[in-house]
Formats: sequence, structure tokens, C-alpha cells
Amino acid sequence: MLPDGRGSMKIAMVLAEDLPGWGGSHAASLAQALRGLGHDVHLHGPEEAGTTPRGAGADLRLGAFVDALRARWDRTRPDLVHAHFLRSGLAAVLAAQRSGVPVVQSFHGVAATEHNGVERLVGKEAALVVANAEHEVLDLAAAGVPRSRIEVVARGVDTDLFQPIGPVSTRSKLRRIVTSVESSADNGVADLIAALPRLRGAELVVAGTAPGRMDRLARWADRLGVRERTHLLGPVLRRDMPAFLRSADVVACVPHRTSWNPMVLEAMACGKPVVGTAVGGLTDAVIDDVTGLLVPPGDPKRLTRALWEVLEDETLRTSCAIAAADRVQARHTWQDVAVCVNRLYGRFPSAAEAARSGTGSR
Repeated sequence: MLPDGRGSMKIAMVLAEDLPGWGGSHAASLAQALRGLGHDVHLHGPEEAGTTPRGAGADLRLGAFVDALRARWDRTRPDLVHAHFLRSGLAAVLAAQRSGVPVVQSFHGVAATEHNGVERLVGKEAALVVANAEHEVLDLAAAGVPRSRIEVVARGVDTDLFQPIGPVSTRSKLRRIVTSVESSADNGVADLIAALPRLRGAELVVAGTAPGRMDRLARWADRLGVRERTHLLGPVLRRDMPAFLRSADVVACVPHRTSWNPMVLEAMACGKPVVGTAVGGLTDAVIDDVTGLLVPPGDPKRLTRALWEVLEDETLRTSCAIAAADRVQARHTWQDVAVCVNRLYGRFPSAAEAARSGTGSR
């Protein structure tokens, strides 16, 4: 029996690709939190078909994944399927067609340049589509997903791992701006380097790696005369990330276009103010002048001024830090996310509940 009085459900969580970092951890963390509420959750990954459906021949491997899911659900029918990301959604709706199991789909972002009809197909076949922020609702609707099927559930963060109190990475006496670089070419790290000449007494520390881009960032820092204050660390292990974030005076996430970086919520959970660009999920996570500062994307002057304000104003920095940690605890814990998702699942009765209510056995 769940906390809301409903019976537990058999939930098939689908992640078709072996995604590193945030993508895979989101599904695993949600599954664990839902189990904590009493649900029976099974996470279906690419190992179901004995292969990883990505790269050359991916369509064939996705077909094998669909076949494996279909066979699995024929043997043990779930009450509900929850798929994460586009390829998982496509596999889930195809595999569930025969059994009629309802599919809940989380796209985790839709890029306008990728609207090719697959999003529309998955969105129309899914019984419910979960968006992570209000901006994503508009993107999904533009991709052809029926608005009536879209609900918003905030992203989650591991607040047991990311906390304000704990070890702090060794740092210099310079004021520290922390950010991360990923494969996206528009993540704004070059803009942060460009701000350094006017932020005397500050250093920029960059976690992560992007093949072919790190050398360009180093050359850009050399050209601007700030190479000695620009530290390109490479990947930071997840277990070391909380201490790394706690070493920051401010955490920056400044992509030019819609993009999500889990470092935003991780930094807020560690009690750090965030300077971000007013794009995508950042406008939902960061409350301007409360938990951090938001600036227009691609505006180096506004970005420099925002960083300077946070670094120079200890009162602003402290108030934003406290508000950031409070917002995460009030809205973004995995327990909060699981409760919201569980409420949506309540629209689809389990087989046992359907039998008790006389609506028939599935």
C-alpha cells in the first residue's frame, strides 16, 4: 500500500541507451525513489537485447531491444511503462502496442532542429508525457505533442550526496568561479574566459572535457592573457563533485541555447549561488536575484557584471546561497520528484486495482 492509499504498481523503466552521467543516473535515481514509495520498479537497459543501441546499425539494435522488451512484457506484464529520452520512448511505444500497457514518456528536452516526426509519434502514442520545466512544454507542443498529455515534474538531485556542509577541495586565495564543459559547442565557457580580464582576483575552474575543444579554450585564455587564472581540470569524479562545488564562490552555467547541466541543481544543493543564462531549464531552476542571477545568452558585458556583483557582494552571495539550498530541499529532492511522478501514475490503475473495481483484468 502506497502512502496515498493506492496499491503498488509494477513499473517498467526504460532507458534504451547506456548514457553516461546525468541521463542514466536520472532514471536510476527515480526508480530507487519510486521503490521507496512501495512500487515494484524494473529498469530495462540495452543489456536486455545483449547490445547497446547506438552508433552504426543502431536501428537494427533498437529493433532487437524492442523485441526483447515485448517478449519480457508478454511473460510478465507491467502495469505501466516509463521511458526516458527519445529512443527509449520509441522502443517503449512499439513494444507496448501488443499488450496495451500505458506508456509515460520523459523526453528530457527537445531540440527544435531535431523535430523529425519521431517526437510527434512517441508523444501521440504515449498516454502521458512528462516535461522537466515549463519551457519544455512549449518545445514539446511545437514538436507536435498534444498539450493535453503534457505534465511538468521538476528535475531531481541527490541531496544525500550534495549538501552545503562537507569537505571542500583545495583552492587558491583567488575568488573562484566554477563551471563545466560538455560536448555541446554552445556552453558558454569561452564567454566566462572572456570575462576574466575584468574580474581581477578571480579564477575560472572548468570541470569536464570536450574532445577537440579544450585546446581551443586554452588558446583563447592565452590570447586574453588569463591562462594562469583558467584551470581546465578534465573530468571530476562524481564522488568528488560535492567538494569541488563547495570550493566555489559562484557556479556559472551560461549556454547560448537550451541546454541542461545537472551541475546547476548540484551547486544549489551545496548552497552555492548560480549565475546562468536565461535559457531553457535554467529559467525554471534559478530564480533571478534570489538563488542567483540570470543574464541574456551571448551577452559578455551582462555576464561579466553579474559575476562581479556576486563575487563582490558578500551579502548577495550569502543570501543566494541560502535560498538556493532551500529551493532544492523544497522542490528538487528525489523524494519530491517521486511523489509528483507517483501522483501522475495514479491516473493508470494497476491490474489488481482494475480487477477490484470491476473494470476488467489486464
